[in-house]
Parts: sequence; C-alpha cells; structure tokens
Amino acid sequence: MSYSIFLLRFVDREVVALDAERFRHVTEPYVVAGGPEEGFSLLRAEDGGEADLYHESHGESGMPGVTATHFARGAMLGVLARLAAALGASIVPQSGGALIFHENDRRHLPVDLQGNAVVIAPTEEALQAAFDAR
Repeated sequence: MSYSIFLLRFVDREVVALDAERFRHVTEPYVVAGGPEEGFSLLRAEDGGEADLYHESHGESGMPGVTATHFARGAMLGVLARLAAALGASIVPQSGGALIFHENDRRHLPVDLQGNAVVIAPTEEALQAAFDAR
C-alpha cells in the first residue's frame, strides 16, 4: 500500500508509550533489516509481503508510536493487526477513521477520532476489509 498507518496507544484521549519489549517480541520473527535499536525495521511475512516500520524509543518514556509504510496486502496485514493488538494500540490510517479492537477503546480516543472509529478483529481479513471499505 502506498499510504501510512500509525499504531498509537491512547489513554484518556492522550497518546501514551507503547511497550518496546512487546514490539520486539511480535516483530522479531519478521525483521529482515534494521531493528528496534535503529528506529527502522523492514518486516517480511510468510507470503513474502513486506512493510517498513518507523519507530523510536525515548528511553524511560518508551516508544511513542509506530508508523507503517509500503506495506503489502496479505499476511503482512495480519502481522500489523496482531502487532497493534499486542501493543494495545489503535490503527490510525493517514486518512479515515481509527480502527480499534474493543468498543471500550473508543472512549480513550481523542474526541475527533471517536465518532468514525470502527471495531475490527485483529486479523488479516478484518484489516483488509476495513481498508477496502474506505
């Protein structure tokens, strides 16, 4: 895909840090270049689909967010959905409404994202269907 999505965790309408160890645990099997220490990871899924992830860790304050670009449809969407779910993050496309995994996550989103948020399952198929519906 040629657009970006952002994995952001919201609590009380504010962005909070993502767990860098969970990020490492979920992405490690797919990293073919870069890594958490470098602020960039190239991931490759089982079907050969890839994604560029940009992330940074700010020491004690943690990882503020993850940006995914140039991601393939197919298995990589499943990797991204599972990553977001493991991090307790919402998927926020550069355009369109946020994608959340539980209805109770809606109240944590900033007010301008709450109304258009869509609840999906953390699967390849659900993320693909959400993108197709845009």
